[in-house]
Amino acid sequence: MPRSSAAALDAAAATDPALHDPELRAAFETCRRLHADHGKTYYLATLLLPAAKRPYVWALYGFARYADEFVDSFTDPDPDALVAWSDDFLKSLDEDGPHDPVGRAMAVTMRRWDIPREQVEAFLDSMRMDITETGYPTYADLDRYVYGSAAVIGLQMLPILEPLTPGAVAPARALGVAFQLTNFIRDIGEDLDRGRVYLPGEDLTRFGLTREDLFAARRAGTTPQAVRDLLAFETERTRELYAEAELGLDMVHPTSRDCLRTAYLLYGGILDEVERAGYDVLARRVRVSGRRRLAVALPGLVRARRARREESRWQTAAR
Repeated sequence: MPRSSAAALDAAAATDPALHDPELRAAFETCRRLHADHGKTYYLATLLLPAAKRPYVWALYGFARYADEFVDSFTDPDPDALVAWSDDFLKSLDEDGPHDPVGRAMAVTMRRWDIPREQVEAFLDSMRMDITETGYPTYADLDRYVYGSAAVIGLQMLPILEPLTPGAVAPARALGVAFQLTNFIRDIGEDLDRGRVYLPGEDLTRFGLTREDLFAARRAGTTPQAVRDLLAFETERTRELYAEAELGLDMVHPTSRDCLRTAYLLYGGILDEVERAGYDVLARRVRVSGRRRLAVALPGLVRARRARREESRWQTAAR
């Protein structure tokens, strides 16, 4: 286990002694690796949180990613396993707790931060929708899916970020949805390869398009102008959600703000890259460069290091 991971788990164990258990620590490390490997943008932002909070974010991300892979894996999708695993997880919450590492870390996180079971059920329901649903006729239909797949993720994060006012709830939900819609825009080509379209059918109709047009463009490796116009429309809608979410960036504990703002800026930066590419994203996946990610995160990293040094000096003086 990397030294930084062990340090974060030690910090969390100061208020949650269960994290001294070697098997539980290994479970959180499993989630951390999932986060680091598959969620680089948000993983970087998580480094700006106090060390004691990071393991719980690893668990939230690891749980979401693990469930998602059952239906989104290109090489080994297993929808039946998703149903069995999610049923077992929910049942175990009423019994002796989960036994698999990801589920165990998630259950501890739910207990530590009072994350409602209903939010987790909503997430798993949306993951199950991916087994049979390949498109959504209206934005309202898509919103029902996105509530479980993304809005509740924002709501699950909120206790860890420590909101200062009930007004933080709506921005947290909006930010979760904005992140998801950003992914839909960026990953449209990959989703088509999975047979799915996460852009509402009514929006396609607005721009004179059909699902078949999107699949044909993906096969041809081109992005017709009508598709670019559609993606510009979806981008504008998503930016409206980011604007709503921005209102909540200072509604959380000061030690959480750099993390939240960095994630907000980096995910919004994905839309900047889509626009910079002229919405030509059917044949390629745009990315925020590592240099740009570091430039956004660096001020917060400097402040976090300064705060840790100051805390260490106070602790030394108190001895």
